[in-house]
Amino acid sequence: MTAPSLVTLADVREAAAHIKGVAHRTPVLRSRTLDELVGAEVFVKCENFQRIGAFKFRGAYNAASRLSADQVARGIAAYSSGNHAQAVALAARELGTTAVILMPEDTPRSKREATAGYGAEIVTYDRYTGDRVAIGEALATDRGLALIPPYEHPHVIAGQGTAALELIEETGDLDALVVPVGGGGLIAGSATAAKGLRSATRVIGVEPENGDDTKRSLEAGRRISIPVPRTIADGQAADTPGELTFAVNRRLVDGIALVSDEQIGDAMRFAFERMKLVVEPSGASALAALLAHRIDRLPRRVGVILSGGNIGAERFTEILGG
Repeated sequence: MTAPSLVTLADVREAAAHIKGVAHRTPVLRSRTLDELVGAEVFVKCENFQRIGAFKFRGAYNAASRLSADQVARGIAAYSSGNHAQAVALAARELGTTAVILMPEDTPRSKREATAGYGAEIVTYDRYTGDRVAIGEALATDRGLALIPPYEHPHVIAGQGTAALELIEETGDLDALVVPVGGGGLIAGSATAAKGLRSATRVIGVEPENGDDTKRSLEAGRRISIPVPRTIADGQAADTPGELTFAVNRRLVDGIALVSDEQIGDAMRFAFERMKLVVEPSGASALAALLAHRIDRLPRRVGVILSGGNIGAERFTEILGG
């Protein structure tokens, strides 16, 4: 990749070849009930079946496996609310090295335990008062580790785009692709793949109502910061879009829909009861936008990415109301 602001379809295809046989090629599911409720043919890409339970493994492994032998030997660092943490921890284990992960103190227990289970050392911070980027960069520098950020990295973005690439390869052309948005890496990679294959495909991001930093930024034409969001969708609790991801998304993303925590919970219930899928709140937000009819002029053939399923039974039950 020659420029940090450019990620291309060729990069996504290269990433797909690079992670083949290590990352899972996740299933695409259909639901007649979903189609009827939404009024479209919906193709559901189930990244909750990806290794570590979320799409994040794609980008983390694509980036980690490209490090030099010396970098791999010294170890890898990352900062994450959970899924990228697990992804880097597993990528490090696959490469025979160690990982140190900076995580918020209030990270869901299931995600923290899973990260430790992959062999990572965990360092915590307060997400509401601390700057995770500054703390993470200092941690990596002090320990001499290679830092893999959750979205501000071209290899990470290209790796995330392989989920959309697989979806379109399996389903054929899509009129629209609906993608959850946190820091913007998944939608940046997805938009790169979708628009690269068919420029007419609408790419629509979905954010929690309390975490609309990307929507505000796209409307303003510049990156906007908001207070750290308080939402059940912890994986989407970003306060500012990434610089690199925003550079991609402002060119390729057609719009952002917002959903409430209640609508996210309803989508989790629908996925569980009608599709037999366990999806975490962040993973269900794009589905929530479809079910709540938050997308105007929805076309006929629509792809949606369920980005992850990392949630414990206690928290799942709590969100769904017991």
